[in-house]
Parts: sequence; C-alpha cells; structure tokens
Amino acid sequence: MKALEILFNRRWVLKSEDKDLYYQIRDAVGEVRKYTTEKLGCQIIDNSMLVKMEKIPVIPETFMGIQSFTSKEEYVYLCILLMFLEDKDAQEQFVLSQLTEYMTAVMPGEITDWTVYTNRRRLIRVLRYVVGQGMVTVTDGTDDLFMDDVSGEVLYENTGASKYFMRNFTKDIMHYTCAADFMESDWYEVDEDRGFARRHRVYKRLLFGPAMYREDGSEEDFEYLKYYRRRLMEDLEQMFDCHIHIHRGSAYFLSGEECRIGAVFPGNNSLADILLLCFGEIRKKIENKEWNLRQDEMCVVDKVNFEALICKVKKQYGSGFSKLYREMPEGEFVRNVIDEMTRFMFVKSEEDTQQVRVCPLAGKLKGGYPEDYLGGDKDESKMAGK
Repeated sequence: MKALEILFNRRWVLKSEDKDLYYQIRDAVGEVRKYTTEKLGCQIIDNSMLVKMEKIPVIPETFMGIQSFTSKEEYVYLCILLMFLEDKDAQEQFVLSQLTEYMTAVMPGEITDWTVYTNRRRLIRVLRYVVGQGMVTVTDGTDDLFMDDVSGEVLYENTGASKYFMRNFTKDIMHYTCAADFMESDWYEVDEDRGFARRHRVYKRLLFGPAMYREDGSEEDFEYLKYYRRRLMEDLEQMFDCHIHIHRGSAYFLSGEECRIGAVFPGNNSLADILLLCFGEIRKKIENKEWNLRQDEMCVVDKVNFEALICKVKKQYGSGFSKLYREMPEGEFVRNVIDEMTRFMFVKSEEDTQQVRVCPLAGKLKGGYPEDYLGGDKDESKMAGK
C-alpha cells in the first residue's frame, strides 16, 4: 500500500504502535508532502511521535463524524478531555476521578452529573475512543467499574498524541461566530486569485467523499472540472488505481481493485446487497416516469413514498436477506437502510420538507437476484427443503 493511501486511511501513524510502518511513512514523507500540498492543500505533520495528514474537508458530511459516538454530549466530553490532556506531559498519569472533577468544574450542570448512568456510559465511550486512537493508555483498572458506580477508578497514561488531534487554526477561534468560520483558512484567501484554492477544493471533494455534487459547494468547482477535466483525470488515475467519472451534475472517484482509500461500496455484507436491490427499484421508478429527475440529476420524493419503496424491497426479496435483516422490524429496517444510504451519499434527507433527495450516485449501481429466485418474505432456504 502506498504511503499516501495509508495516511488517507488513518488518523495518524504512531511510532509507539507501529514502528516499522512509522519509519516507512517517514522515508516517503517528502514525496507525499509535495503531492498533498500542491494538489490538496493538506498539511503533513511529521515528528518523533507520529506522521499525520490533516484531512480537513471542504463540506462536512454525516459519515465524517466519529461513528462510535451516538450523542452530541460525547463530542462535548471529547473536547473537554482534550483540554484536560493539553496540560499533561507525555507519559504523565491520571486517575478517572481527576478527569471527572475537571469536567465538572469546566461545565457544571446535568451534563456532568456522574451519578447519572447515561453520562457515565457516554464518558466511557469517549475514553475508549481516545484509547483506541492512541491518545491515552489504560495502566490499571477497568472502566466497567466506573460504568457500574461513580466511585470506580481507572489509571490512565497520557501519550502526548492528543496535542495533534485537533487541526491547527491560523486565526483565534474565539472570534468565530458560526460553524462556517471553522472551514476558513488564511492561505486560502491568499491563494484564491491564483486558483490554488479551487484546485484544492475539487481534489478534496473527489478524494474525501463518495461523490461530488454540483448543487453542493461552489459552482466554480464544477467549472474547474470542465476546463481541467483531462489533466485532473490523468493525474488522479496515475497516482491511484481509480477511474474518474464526470457528469453534468456530479463527479466520482471510483476505486480500482488495487486502490485502498476509504470505505468501499458495495462491501461484502447483507446491507450493501439490500441497498443495491433498492437502487434497482429506484431506477425502475425513474425509467417508468413515476419519479422525475431534475435538471441537476437529483430526484426528490416524499419521504413516505421512499420508505414505502424500501418496505416493498423487504417484502419482495426478504427471504434472501440474512436473518438479522429478515426478522428486523419494518421501522428499524427502513432506518438502517436510509442511514447507510446517507452515509455513502446516495440520498439526503430533508427533514423540514419531509422529502428525500435521491442523488445521482444511486443510479450508477443496482443489484438483483437470479431469475429463478422465488422471492417473498419467507426464508427461501426452508422453502427449498420442502
């Protein structure tokens, strides 16, 4: 795997966790830095502890969050934990009660009432995440003790990596007034006239997400695709095993067999198969003029109709699903399917209008069972044995 692909797939490469890989990446960091700076505008952090590529997206998407987190409170806990670690030296130890006392002092109120089981469970989820990322290690004890009782203790050790978790800002963020301010950068403003920023946006949007849609972001980004189409395709297809597809309202980075960037769809799992079946039914709706495409290649349908299509897929093909999805309640099944479609940017839900935007990417893929498939919502394996 190329050094660049490794840095795409990981938050960082820690010397303490994989010394051989760390030195392998450092040997190639000069070439990698040249490419990421020129094409993506991404900074490479390279020091005696780790190597990291700062992957700051142009447009934050749902799938870019921390997948193990299930609430906003967990992100709050993470930020306070990073503040706590900021004043700790590498290899400095602390007990869990020191952290909870600090968090209570920083943000008093219900969110830091540790007698509440939900709060303790959320904090443990955050701590397990930072342990998994290599920012702290567990020296003694188990977090299950704290999960069961507020007096439970765990001894942790700071590794020092947490200082590189957050991105570096070129301005004082205390002056920021909205979420969009966090996406700005001083050097973007300096280089805007020279076209660097536009190139960086386009490369990032293609490489950091499953799809690039005209309706999202700046119209200038698609103008760049129009004028530099051939150069961009040659550059990316030479660097990675991939194919670049550019359409009127969308563009895609399609991975080849040897490409190792990010999650790949379809994966070898039942949910991916279900999505492919749904895409086949969506295509039928559009081909039969039941659902209409807009000029930007988007298809907007009422949420109730979209959910009905998913239920139809379950009823028609459910016997071919794994037991988990075959026996899953209808409402939960629909939520799982829509969440997975959203994660890969196949659809976007519009809660205010109760509509679903079916994106062009959903039209590039479809799946189906063999012609002799019996169908229905019963277990076909049992039917075949009769």
